Amino acid sequence: MKQFIINQNDSGQRLDKFITKAVPKLPRSLMYKYIRLKRIKLNGKRCDISQMLNANDIIDMYINDEFFESANEKTSVRISSQEKIPPVVYEDNNIMIIFKPKGIDVHQGAEKPDETLIDMITAYLYKKGEYSPDTESSFSPALCNRLDRNTAGLVIAAKNAASLREMNRIIKQRLIKKEYLCICGGKLAENAAVAEAYHRKGNHNKVNISLAPESDSKKIITKYEMLKKRNDLMLIKVELLTGRTHQIRAHLAFLGAPILGDGKYGSVKLNKKYKVFRQQLCAYSITFENEPAGILGYLSKKTFNAPKNDFEINL
Repeated sequence: MKQFIINQNDSGQRLDKFITKAVPKLPRSLMYKYIRLKRIKLNGKRCDISQMLNANDIIDMYINDEFFESANEKTSVRISSQEKIPPVVYEDNNIMIIFKPKGIDVHQGAEKPDETLIDMITAYLYKKGEYSPDTESSFSPALCNRLDRNTAGLVIAAKNAASLREMNRIIKQRLIKKEYLCICGGKLAENAAVAEAYHRKGNHNKVNISLAPESDSKKIITKYEMLKKRNDLMLIKVELLTGRTHQIRAHLAFLGAPILGDGKYGSVKLNKKYKVFRQQLCAYSITFENEPAGILGYLSKKTFNAPKNDFEINL
């Protein structure tokens, strides 16, 4: 038998969500079965998978030891050996804002799974004594937004579960203004506009953009402004008014201004001309437009800018 006492980071989530994270070796089918058979109890009583957990709740699990991670397994899974971390733009007790350079993946499933941004952040907080997998059953530091491997820019990480929930709410309600810089080729019909189109996922991890809605397509809105032009290149500022996969890259290419270095949506001829083969795109500014209340209310009206754009060419 193993017992879990719910702490603040574990509270506020469903029982099944907690068990999935706290006991990852336990198959979901067995979890449901053991709950039905009362081999998993909440506060000594029969429980339901959808019950919400509160601080100081007690979960008793009468299941085989093979399903529980050892202390060594738990630490090795959640803490990388990275000694480095990209530049920290802002940090407090609840969140971090990190500048991710090009060439780093944000999450596992990466080319180099021990060098992802979240592993670097977790190791950083572990070494600072702000995170210990031995005292956490289900929570680990988490990213609140993502960037492609070859896109540089600002990424927000939550240090505790309450901040993660609040940041996810703020992002979902579009209370964060995110601005990007990019270097593009081609031409734009207008130097500044709020462009609307329709976005549909295609094959080979690409998306398709159209002016008219198609089957399974979703509307996208991209605000852009050309800041500078030199020869066949433009420096463009972009604000996403919707957030879809590859929206900036695909939409700008559709508008006639493919991002320099982009291998999916860009111009092969332009990329070869400038010998640039990673998209020149940077998430350079985050402004919090959330209400001045709640656990992250102190961030209201604050703006954070990237220390650099990480471009391979100056314009």
